Amino acid sequence: MDDFIVLKDVKKIYRMGEERVYALNGVSLNIKKEEFVCLLGPSGSGKSTLLNMMAGLEKPTKGEIWIGGKPIHKMNEESVTKFRQLNVGFVFQSYNLIPTLTAAENVSLGLIFRGVPKKKRDQMAKKILTEVGLGDRLNHKPHEMSGGQQQRVSIARAFVDKPKIVFADEPTGNLDTKTTKEIMDMITSMAKEFKQTLIIVTHNVELAVYANKIIHLLDGKVENIEINENLEILEEK
Repeated sequence: MDDFIVLKDVKKIYRMGEERVYALNGVSLNIKKEEFVCLLGPSGSGKSTLLNMMAGLEKPTKGEIWIGGKPIHKMNEESVTKFRQLNVGFVFQSYNLIPTLTAAENVSLGLIFRGVPKKKRDQMAKKILTEVGLGDRLNHKPHEMSGGQQQRVSIARAFVDKPKIVFADEPTGNLDTKTTKEIMDMITSMAKEFKQTLIIVTHNVELAVYANKIIHLLDGKVENIEINENLEILEEK
């Protein structure tokens, strides 16, 4: 597998009065196609900032970010927005669903910006929601669903058009232990099926077992990178 995401000496510096705060302080990484990566670290370690950099949601103060040979760090807002629409899916801790829309409408919304016709959007939304176990919840709004069901809608939305990369930021932070396992099994199995690169941000060490590569972050720096040699054993069980 080739290096798909490449970061070179990435820094993100915020100014607070006279003080310079390094959210990221010289991060260099290589992530391969179809790799499952866990960004692991305590609150304030820089893991969510790093995800935002790779997703093009924020620009680095210094350094380079390349995805599929494209220089994300050089793109203007219009170009990076288009890049995200075509290549990236997101799963968030807080689900980020639109409360006035049904599950099917939440899932199909992003397809509008890709120019997918309504009939096909509806078909794609129904198919993916059925795959995540919500075939009987297509017309339910978020307040009519449990936290686990809302996160399944969020997953369906992220995977509906089979993007090349899925970023998951604390995807199980609001869920109980049983639902956490169900959601993680679902995210990783779908990413494997669709041959996607999956990057998960968490402070929960137990979620790291799902990843090929575990990147430990502390104070805006990569503390160490751990290769999960037990992953294939876990998948066989």
